[in-house]
Amino acid sequence: MRNLDVTIVVPRHRSQATGQNAGAFVRVAVAQTPEFLEDLESALAYLLVASEQADAAGTALLCLPEGFLQGYLTDGEAARRHALDLSSPRFSNFLQRLPAGGPMLVIGLIETEGDHLFNTAAVVHRRTLLGRYRKRHLLRSEACFQPGNESPIFEIDGLRFGINICFDCNFAEGAMAASRSGATLLLCPANNMLPKRAAVEWRDRHNAVRGERCRETGLWLMSADVTGHREGYAALGPTAVLAPTGEVVAQLPLGEPGILIFDIPVETGAVENERFLIAGRP
Repeated sequence: MRNLDVTIVVPRHRSQATGQNAGAFVRVAVAQTPEFLEDLESALAYLLVASEQADAAGTALLCLPEGFLQGYLTDGEAARRHALDLSSPRFSNFLQRLPAGGPMLVIGLIETEGDHLFNTAAVVHRRTLLGRYRKRHLLRSEACFQPGNESPIFEIDGLRFGINICFDCNFAEGAMAASRSGATLLLCPANNMLPKRAAVEWRDRHNAVRGERCRETGLWLMSADVTGHREGYAALGPTAVLAPTGEVVAQLPLGEPGILIFDIPVETGAVENERFLIAGRP
C-alpha cells in the first residue's frame, strides 16, 4: 500500500514555543480514509500504514473514522456477522497485530456484548485496550445498535480527551460532559457516506454543527471521516481541526484520503485567537 498524504499544521504559538512552554502541546492525527465494507484485513493494513506514518511525524494520538474496522454496517445481520466482542480471544488476536509502539489509537468499530450491538470507538495503546466509547445518540437507521450511556475521558502525555461519534455532536451534553471532566480535546470519529445529494447538502454543515460544541465548551475538536463513492453514495469528509472559538483552523481536501496532524495545547484558553501555519509534509 502506498504512503498516505500527510499534512502537518503547526500553530504559530507552537512554532515559536521554546524551553518549558515547548512541552505544553500534544501532536494529534486524524485520518480521512476510504470505506472498508466487511473487509477487516484491508482496514487493518490501512491502519498499520497510517499508524506508521503518524508515528514518524511524532504523533501521540491517531483517530480513525466511525465504523472504520468493519464498515458502517446498519443491517443487523451484517453487523452481527462482523461485530467484535472486546473481551474475546478474537479481539485479543487483533490487538496483537497492531503496532507494539507508536501512537495511541482510537478505532471505530462494531462491538457486540451479549445480545447487543454497539457503535463503538475503541481506545488502544501498545496492543492494550484502554477503554471504549459507545455512540449515545443513534439515527433511526441505526436501530440494530444499543445506545451507550457513558462519557469516559482518556489521557495521553497530559492531554485529556473525550469522544463523540458523528451524530453525537448534534447534541450538547456529550461535549459538556467531556469539558466538565477536564478534557481539552473532543475527538469525533464520523462516517458520512451519504446519498450524493445529501453529501453535497451537508458538505459545509458538519463543521458548523461541531463549531457550536466548541464555542459552548471551550474544547478543541478534531474529526476523522471516510471519503469515496459507491452506488449512488458519496463521502466527502470533512476531516478537520476546530479551535475553541469554533473556527476551522485546518482541514484536509474534501474527497481525498490523508492524515491531518495538529499540535493541541494541553491547556485551553491561551491560543483562541492565534493564526495557524501549514508546515508541510515530513
